[in-house]
Parts: sequence; C-alpha cells; structure tokens
Amino acid sequence: MSIEQIINQIYPVPETSAQKLKQLVEEITLPKGRILFEVDKISRNVYFLKKGIVRAYLFQHDTEVTFWFGREGDTIISMKNYVDNKPGYENIELLEDCDLYRIKTSDLRKLFAEDIHIANWGRRFAETELIKVEERLISRQFSMAADRYQELITHNPDLVQRVQLCHIASYLGITQVSLSRIRSKIR
Repeated sequence: MSIEQIINQIYPVPETSAQKLKQLVEEITLPKGRILFEVDKISRNVYFLKKGIVRAYLFQHDTEVTFWFGREGDTIISMKNYVDNKPGYENIELLEDCDLYRIKTSDLRKLFAEDIHIANWGRRFAETELIKVEERLISRQFSMAADRYQELITHNPDLVQRVQLCHIASYLGITQVSLSRIRSKIR
C-alpha cells in the first residue's frame, strides 16, 4: 500500500499538505522477528505498514498475550509513547519481513503546529486508533471466542494463513486446543 493511500484512508488532506507529510517519510525494510516497540522503552517514531504483518503483545505470568495484529495499511504505534512520550507497555513484533514507512514523532508534531490540515489529519489518526482499541475491548469483553474467531476470518481471512495459530489463540484469549475445536466446528 502506498503512503498516499495510507494518508488518505486516515483523512484526506490537500495535496500541498500531503507533500509535507510525504517529505517526512522514510521507507525501510526490516526482517521477520524484529521487535519494533519494546515494553518500558520510548520509541520516537510512528510507522505505517506498506507490506507485512505485525503483532502487539505483552507478558502476563511469563506468557505472551497477543492483543493486536497489524497488516498492510495499518499504523504501528504505541499510543502511550505517541500521546504522553512515556514508555509503552507493549512489544510489537514483525511476523513477516516488512516494508514500512517511518516518520519521526517530533517532525510530525512540528507539522501539526504549522498546518491545520495536517493537525486535523493527526486528530483523525488518533481518533481512528481509539475506535480500533474500543472495538477490540468490546469484542473481547462481550463476544464468545467462536464469534471472535468467525469475525477474524470474515474480516481478515488471510490472517489465518499468515500468522501462527498460537498467536491467533492468544489473541482470542483461548488455548490452541480450544481454537482447534472452534476451527473444526466451522469447517
């Protein structure tokens, strides 16, 4: 996905503003297994996923708990880093070799102060991320695991092909055995 498509899917801005944003972008490629954000560390960057898959997880009683997957077109960010400039609580790992767009948070903040269209883009960006978190929280609290799995394969059918089942089970809040049972019932 191109940076122009990603910018516009967040919030369309005039071409002059889009050019300012694009000038900040550095395109990078990082290998599978790389930890992009680390617990208790501050990252000074925002990433947009051009190609690949990532997951966010944390440790609970020495067990990795996956709570988010990112894929092409998604933003990769620690909101605690971004909003409060404080160490994040999550690890974000690349599950495939990834092509990314990177923007320094400090440069982005400067543009927010200079360009109202980019400031509105940044507001919409933060609002969109908040809605995604809210949807995941509500789904996790009020949906059965089988329903969450069905929603996952309906909206992200390729995820099951690209992500290890242990991560999917963790994301759904169930064991791999339970996930196998759910999958066999759906087939």
